[in-house]
Amino acid sequence: MRLLVGLGNPGAKYRDTLHNAGFLVCDRFAERHHISGESKKFQGLFRRGRVGHQDVGVLKPETYMNLSGKAVAEAVRYLPIEGEDIILVFDDMDLYEGRLRIRPGGGPGGHLGVESVIESLGTSDFSRVRVGVGRPPRSGGATDYLLRPVRSEDRQRFFQTVDLAVEALDTILEQGVAEAMNRYNGLPAIGQEEEEGKA
Repeated sequence: MRLLVGLGNPGAKYRDTLHNAGFLVCDRFAERHHISGESKKFQGLFRRGRVGHQDVGVLKPETYMNLSGKAVAEAVRYLPIEGEDIILVFDDMDLYEGRLRIRPGGGPGGHLGVESVIESLGTSDFSRVRVGVGRPPRSGGATDYLLRPVRSEDRQRFFQTVDLAVEALDTILEQGVAEAMNRYNGLPAIGQEEEEGKA
């Protein structure tokens, strides 16, 4: 079994924010593969289905971002998985908007949700799909930037990046993390080529 975990915050006011990229990717993935029956479980919203020949769970912790590890650890206790069966999906300000970065492990990189998962599991040996959201303008703070609704002029790029992350998840499940890294880590940022063409 594989467990996809999207990081975010529960509640309507956070739904379309940059910090909820992980939730949005999980929802799009579940829609794409017709995985229904979302229910409250493991301190989050959980659903389970088949993708190809694999049993796949999709979890969105409802503990709020900084305590995400509590939900993940509970899921690990009850599901037939180990840490290496987890694929964590989350936003990353250190990554340019419109880009993805896939890794088989590593540290939290300053992301408190990832830090909580590492601390709760006692391991960092799980795959990550980082969704680039970029840094706020100099006049704005990180919290306001991450927790405000995505601006109308940024929505197309953001949701295209979410869809690209869903494709990356499919690649990880079907062909492994190494292939996904080769395929997606070197791609230019979505919209970058168009912007360069206008220059």
